[in-house]
Amino acid sequence: MPGSIQITGEALSGAEIKDMCESLKENSVRLLSVRGCQLSDRDFGRVCRGVAESHSLAQLNLNLGVVSTISRTKQLADALKANRSIQTLFLHGTPLLDAGLVTLNGALSTHPSLVSLDLGDCMLGDEAVRLICGMLPPDGAKSGLKELTLSANPAISTQGWARLAVAVAHSSQLRVLNLDYNPLGDEIAGMLAVAVASSRTLEVLDLEGTGLTNRSAQVFLDMVENYPTCLRALVLAENDISPELQQQISDLLSEGEEEEDKDGEARGSSVTPREKPAWVPHSNSSSSQMVLMTSGLGESFLAETEM
Repeated sequence: MPGSIQITGEALSGAEIKDMCESLKENSVRLLSVRGCQLSDRDFGRVCRGVAESHSLAQLNLNLGVVSTISRTKQLADALKANRSIQTLFLHGTPLLDAGLVTLNGALSTHPSLVSLDLGDCMLGDEAVRLICGMLPPDGAKSGLKELTLSANPAISTQGWARLAVAVAHSSQLRVLNLDYNPLGDEIAGMLAVAVASSRTLEVLDLEGTGLTNRSAQVFLDMVENYPTCLRALVLAENDISPELQQQISDLLSEGEEEEDKDGEARGSSVTPREKPAWVPHSNSSSSQMVLMTSGLGESFLAETEM
């Protein structure tokens, strides 16, 4: 069975890179994580060639600046075009800018297996959002993302978030959306509430630390109280929202999930119930709000949660 290679914050030697590439080419690696590691441009190219040739690699973590130049971005794009197996790609903390995502877009949008993408803290703007929306197709016949992270990308404007909200509302596959630590405010949160109400698939929305108040929380409360949605978890920690409102929303979402589980049992559905994820506190806040650490999409696509 393919295993994993996980190294954090180290300077990688040529010998280590050689062993890593051989394992990739032998299809003995399912998870490769070199988050925050330092490696030469030559060695980065070797890793990309190994990724391109691997048929076993399902999760690739290049968080924290490993893809540090446009040249490396192009090499990664070429590797992703050749690879057919990667399901999850982490690029959190990569200085991509819109130009970097333009370079990656062709490979990302046509990859046959990619379902989870982390572009948090990548210095993205509206052009990047426009491209990302193309990865959230409304037609179920076309593959698209099930899990998307855009945390901490403050350069995205209200127009960009509005575009994303429309794409989320019509996405045929998106189930998890992490937008934490963006300066959204109540106006954009209202757009997202409409998107959630319209979505046929979205189960988890993370809005931690996004500048929300009781005003937008009340909109979400009205939504979950009066309209049927797929939403199972809404993260509102680190906002100016009363604990009482957060608790009301959490309770209503929990009730909805319990009713859905009972209905499934009554129908005797042959569909395997979604595996119950582990819940852990997402902050030191006294709020009772929790955050979902695994996506529940079969195997955990967020097996590595450290950024």
